[in-house]
Formats: sequence, C-alpha cells, structure tokens
Amino acid sequence: MATIAATDARLGRQLVLDEIFDLSLYRALRDVATGDLRRVLDELIVVETRHVTFWQEFFGLDEVTTLDPGRRVKLVMLIAAGRLFGPSGIHVVLEAIEVHGIRKYLRVWDRYKDGPLGSAVRQILEDEFKHEDMVVSGENDRHINPDKVRNVFLGLNDGLVEILGAVSGFFAAFRNSTAVLAAGFTVAVAGALSMAAGAYIGASSEREVRETEDERRRFLGEAVSSQAPESPTASALVVGTGYFAGAVVPILPVLFGAAGLLPTVVTAGATIVAVSAIVAFISGMAIRRRIVLNVIITGIAVVVTYAIGLLAKAVWGIAI
Repeated sequence: MATIAATDARLGRQLVLDEIFDLSLYRALRDVATGDLRRVLDELIVVETRHVTFWQEFFGLDEVTTLDPGRRVKLVMLIAAGRLFGPSGIHVVLEAIEVHGIRKYLRVWDRYKDGPLGSAVRQILEDEFKHEDMVVSGENDRHINPDKVRNVFLGLNDGLVEILGAVSGFFAAFRNSTAVLAAGFTVAVAGALSMAAGAYIGASSEREVRETEDERRRFLGEAVSSQAPESPTASALVVGTGYFAGAVVPILPVLFGAAGLLPTVVTAGATIVAVSAIVAFISGMAIRRRIVLNVIITGIAVVVTYAIGLLAKAVWGIAI
C-alpha cells in the first residue's frame, strides 16, 4: 500500500475525497428525501461507507477524512439544489454522480487491471457499477426526465452564446443602446421560435419513425417498447423556453441602461460559466474542460461578431 501511495498519491487522494464527498452528499440528501428515494439513499450510504474504507486502506490514506474547500462548496450547492427542487433535483444529482463515477473508476481500472491488485480493484468496481446502477438507474419512478433538463440548459447555452455574439456586433455597428436593445430582442425572439420549431419537427419525425417501427414489431410478434415517445409540443416548449431565457441575459444590461459592451460581456460570461458547469455535471462531462472550451468559443464569437459590426459600419456607413 505504501508503494501505491508513493507512486500515485494524487489519484489516491482524489478517490478517497470523492468517496467522502459522495457519502456526505447522500447523508445530507437523505434528510430531505422521503419514501423510495430515502431507501435508495440508505443503500447508497452503505455502499459509499464501504468504498471510503476500501480506498483509504488501498492507498494508505486513513488520515484523509476531511473535504477540501472546493468540494465543500460543491457539496453545499448540490445539497441546496436537492432542498430546492426536492425529489426531482435529487434524482438528477444521483444520476449525474453515477455517470461521473463510472468515468472515474474506468480510469482507475485501466491503471491497475494488470497489476497484482487488479482483482481487488475489479471487485470494488463491480460493486460500484452493479449496485449503484440497480438503485439509481434501475428506479422506475422517475420524477423528472434528465434529457429534458439537459435540453433546457443546452438551450440556455445556445441562447447565451448566440445573442451575446449578436449584441457585440450590434454595439460595434450601431453605437446606440436603443438600437442594440431592439435588434437584440428581435433576434432573441426569432431564435427562440426557430429553435422551438426545429425541436417540434425533430420530435414529430422521431415519433413517426418510432410508431412505424412499433407497428413492424407488432406484426412480427416482437416486443414493443413501453416507453412513451417525447411529446413534440413539450420538446418545443423546453428548447424554445431555454433558448429565450439564455438569450435574454446579454440583453438585460442594455435594458437597465448599459451604454457599452463590457457589462453585457461580464454578465453573460459569468452566466455562461455557471451554465457550462451545470450542463457538464448533469451530462457527466469534465466540468473544467467544458467551461474552458465554452469560454473560448464565446470569446471567439464576441471578437468575430464585433469585427463584423465594425466592418459593416465602415463599409456601409451605418449610423443611428
């Protein structure tokens, strides 16, 4: 154990702290859960307690028992989300934690599978995957569709980036807050309607294809999925509302009197970081990588659209 700790102390500390984090989260969420959800959390608490002990002994890190400041902040935020959104929020949090855990433990397996401790690692990973999949993903009583949650935040992200870019170009071309406000709001409404229409058509087409496939299966005597297809109207409302909510953010500073681009960039930038973190967490993506990538893309969009606005003003002599 001492050799493992010496050669990979960083990985060991991360695993122990992550398990302590999960255990602390499940204990806190259990206090606000009821019914079957509390039973799920009771089972997860037993699993995580065992895993904390295993990884502490595996890496010789029995002294690691306290969360670092970053994980404490994350813990407070997730507990607050669970208390605010109730069972729906708790289910989404559990599923997101599971996805991140699977990615993390597969990396651990790649590192230790061929070593003398491979069998011990495999045993704990099988326990992690099978047990957590049974008590989390195996739940039939879903209070919320995680895909819809992802669609909301992805719509928010699209609206934020697109309208921030548009507002940047308008500021460069018009140099007039009223014109920027009118143009930005018009683009936001048009974009939301376009996104909603696209979501409606996409969901309708998918539903038609699925109904045809179900009819084929019935004719052949094969089993048909009992899962109800997504409503095209609901899909359109989710995507369109999410987009418009994101699109409004870059416009708000102008609505409240901002005469330049900086307040809009700061407000939208902070929101983009928050939305990126939430999307990455729910989707099981690397949070830091998602934030950095989104900020870079947004920065490029702002620079390019601002340059286009300046070019349009110079070439066509736009003046308001």
